[in-house]
Amino acid sequence: MATVHLRIGDLVWGKLGRYPPWPGKIVSPPKDLKKPRGKKCHFVKFFGTEDHAWIKVEQLKPYYVHKEEMIKINKGKRFQQAVDAVEDFLKKAKGKEQNSDGKGDSKGRKTSNKPLKILEEDDEDLSALKDTSEKSVKDDPHFHHFLLSQSEKPASSMEPISKRLKIIEEDTGSTSIQAADSTAINGSITPTDKRIGFLGLGLMGSGIVSNLLKMGHVVTVWNRTAEKCDLFIQEGARLGRTPAEVASTCDITFSCVSDPKAARDLVLGPSGVLQGIRPGKCYIEMSTVDPETITELSQVITSRGGRFLEAPVAGSQQLSNDGMLVILAAGDRTVYEDCSSCFQAMGKTSFFLGEAGNAARMMLILNMVQGSFMATIAEGLTLAQATGQSQQTFLDILCQGQMASTFVDQKCQNILQGNFKPDYYLKHIQKDLRLAISMGDMANHPTPMAAAANEVYKRAKALDQSDNDISAVYRAYIH
Repeated sequence: MATVHLRIGDLVWGKLGRYPPWPGKIVSPPKDLKKPRGKKCHFVKFFGTEDHAWIKVEQLKPYYVHKEEMIKINKGKRFQQAVDAVEDFLKKAKGKEQNSDGKGDSKGRKTSNKPLKILEEDDEDLSALKDTSEKSVKDDPHFHHFLLSQSEKPASSMEPISKRLKIIEEDTGSTSIQAADSTAINGSITPTDKRIGFLGLGLMGSGIVSNLLKMGHVVTVWNRTAEKCDLFIQEGARLGRTPAEVASTCDITFSCVSDPKAARDLVLGPSGVLQGIRPGKCYIEMSTVDPETITELSQVITSRGGRFLEAPVAGSQQLSNDGMLVILAAGDRTVYEDCSSCFQAMGKTSFFLGEAGNAARMMLILNMVQGSFMATIAEGLTLAQATGQSQQTFLDILCQGQMASTFVDQKCQNILQGNFKPDYYLKHIQKDLRLAISMGDMANHPTPMAAAANEVYKRAKALDQSDNDISAVYRAYIH
């Protein structure tokens, strides 16, 4: 983006990292927040989010001049909500100007020196941004032209927010914490001062711990295979000798292991978590397990005065490494809120789904759909080959249609290249399918598609594909 002359009060489009340009307003930074050295930048508060960041001037564009351009290239619900928030702000600003009692300078312009207000924890909506010192905005000829050309449709306001945590209440009763993408990218997430423990450094756990450390959290790690801890010790983590020791010395302990048995053993086994739980200690189960296991673990943790939250994650090893997981949480709401900086470090968003067990149910449903879909894609690729069609052409066509996605493209390309390095273990998706089918049985709900896919994955496991990626289900069709 070209460098432009901007000042406090200007509405802008701000570009941050790999994220699309987003509407915001240049505001005065908090007094205790210093400008990055050697960078010419402005402090921008983004509309429709609780995000704020220092943005380089070359990554900023005036809002009015580039509005139509940005709307054409950016789509999506959150983006439209942000644009609507700007519209609402401008309409309110216009209303204030029209309702003025005539006080102003000789040219009719308002000359208020009211200082800019920055959103604080108790601010409830966008009105916190409605200062009257926006001379730079009102003097801009594009501003008046833009006001005259606005549509008359009602505009939505920003969701209720807090400075520490952005929470969105939905009609479904669930709650989501959106990761502050701008602050995360700049490494300025304020880490909790609570001591964090993490048990299990597998495909998902390794990426999670790495991001917790990068964002400044104090983390103690433990893994059944102790050698896996070495890399994280070098990055600044502390070493826990047993799960019990980690739970007793940390305020919040996370666990991310392979299956229900491993999750139970970690808590109930020798030197297990339960032995280290004291009143007030928090335990977060991130493993994808069945609701019954979650209920059992919740009961034993709380029986010792501990606080329990389940928080399985949707994603892959790559998304874990990138800090872009989706966290599904349920259980103790206060633990969920205490973990806000952790969830922002490891994921792009998180949802609170109510009582313990709900996150496990939702996670199994999601993985059931993903596993069934992957098996169907593999079936399509092999059928194309069996009927003399080009598999690459099949993929090219697929990626131009309604089912186009990064998931489809990456998995199919890996299959065609014979690359089955695990991003999500095949044995784990088969486990999830099995648990989802069992959940359906208990609810007296049919799951024939999942049952069929489960049989294909079982065959792939019999072909020694357990420790390969889920895309290795392809091999069940060619052997």
